[in-house]
Amino acid sequence: MSKNKLRTTTFAIALLLTAGVMAQQSQDSLQYGGWNKLRVGGYGEMVAAFKNYGTNRFYGHPEGNPKEHRNTISIPRFVVAGDYKFNSKWILGAEIEFESGGTGTAYELENKENDEYETEIEKGGEVALEQFHITRLINRAFNIRAGHFVLPVGQNNAHHEPVNFFGTVRPEGETTIIPNTWHETGLEFFGTLGRKAATFDYQLQVATGLNAQGFNRNTWVAGGKQGVFEEDNFTSPAYVARLDWRGVKGLRLGAAFYYCANTIDNAEKKHNFSTYADVKRAPVRIYNIDGQYKNRWLEARANVLWGSLANSEAISAANNHKYKSQPYSSVVPIAHRAIAWGGELGFNIQSIANDKRVPAIIPFARYEYYNPQQSVSGMNTAEQRLKTSMWIVGANWRALPNLVVKADYTNRRIGGGKYNNENEFAIGVAWAGWFWKK
Repeated sequence: MSKNKLRTTTFAIALLLTAGVMAQQSQDSLQYGGWNKLRVGGYGEMVAAFKNYGTNRFYGHPEGNPKEHRNTISIPRFVVAGDYKFNSKWILGAEIEFESGGTGTAYELENKENDEYETEIEKGGEVALEQFHITRLINRAFNIRAGHFVLPVGQNNAHHEPVNFFGTVRPEGETTIIPNTWHETGLEFFGTLGRKAATFDYQLQVATGLNAQGFNRNTWVAGGKQGVFEEDNFTSPAYVARLDWRGVKGLRLGAAFYYCANTIDNAEKKHNFSTYADVKRAPVRIYNIDGQYKNRWLEARANVLWGSLANSEAISAANNHKYKSQPYSSVVPIAHRAIAWGGELGFNIQSIANDKRVPAIIPFARYEYYNPQQSVSGMNTAEQRLKTSMWIVGANWRALPNLVVKADYTNRRIGGGKYNNENEFAIGVAWAGWFWKK
């Protein structure tokens, strides 16, 4: 057995012997009790934004994004979800996501035509199978799931429904540097250990790994998520572990770890990396710590996510040599390290007033910092316009327990203030829940 395979096998065994959170689709929102055979539901959101900046921060404008009045409106996602119990132990779960109301883009790699990519675009947006899995419930401490599921890396992936964050859009830092919602195919083990103050939800996964061909300057490894082609490359799988502690009422503290031993092995054109950069390995490690506290009067959430990409200078050199019509960005250099962190705090006016006649309005504030080029390697120079700090202030009106009307104002400070700030006001509606149970 080679050293690389030995390291990968050892790492997989270590994951399976360690504790790692929650049943998939977020334990906050998905429970297997309360229904007998079938349930159907989902979640969705609509957003309108009024902006004072253009669409081209990175190219051709030394001052950053040009000042420009611009309004946008969108349906970021509409998700239909369903669960079916074959019996009390075997459960089928599925989610289909309609993103931006479109049907997506189809690519084919034509090896008979000089390795060019053929592209067929039907319309903007995407329809994606976000989850499709079979779960075998064994006991409270140990259960198994196989299929397509969400990787719980980052606070938003683990709790991605729009009622689980205050802003009109998902937290920007996480969604910039890692895939979001990050769903892959593989095998999962999950359960709950301990009781009362020592309760831990764990989750361990072996799933499809990232593809180094998709890494780029602006979004770090987020573009490396597979799914562009009809079959995913499973040569170098990813290993994911998450652990959440829920020992105090209303409090959840969590941590997650992601590791893919060699993202080059998952590339459909591995020879690019040896030809243009003389590199054979590019492991990715991602770390995440997050938490949430909720009571009658307030909600607070915080998260820190950071990661590293080995041989990033060589990956940048290889990814700079691109083929016509390929489905990847060629913007380099790619960073060795990236980071995103932030926190939000909101207060429930209805509970503070102790009067049900007062609307359930929650004013909130959120701060974020993120940089997909926190640290670059070799002779490469980081693009300062990617370093972003931002404040979001606004309010949520919980018209119903699972229906939220949102409004917020965002100010982004780009490159430590060296470039034009970006400002926008947005309003939105979000919901999540089950329509029907049997």
